[in-house]
Amino acid sequence: MFADNTIYIVGNAKSQQNNPITHHYGQFFIGFVVERETGRIVACGSSATVPTTAEFIGSLFAGKSMQDEFELMRQHVEARYFGSSQKAILVAYKDAQKKFFRIMNGMPLDLND
Repeated sequence: MFADNTIYIVGNAKSQQNNPITHHYGQFFIGFVVERETGRIVACGSSATVPTTAEFIGSLFAGKSMQDEFELMRQHVEARYFGSSQKAILVAYKDAQKKFFRIMNGMPLDLND
């Protein structure tokens, strides 16, 4: 389904205690399919409990790049997403972005993280 030049990275975040995601999954995560050479996000899925939310989060990131400045992505998410997981989305993206840069620099990842 995905090209050989793609990698899969999961970004994790804690969500608010009263968030249904926390009750269902224990934490919030976003899985990103990324083109290794360009950093372009091909697809992503999240631990959102409502399918429309997961689709919308995917649309926020599809076509963007893991190499984009975090501040630009923060502004993009804050301008469009007004759910209780807004902060968790940003933390999960930042975590995935950190992992992407480690992979690109040949540094090992702690896969238990």
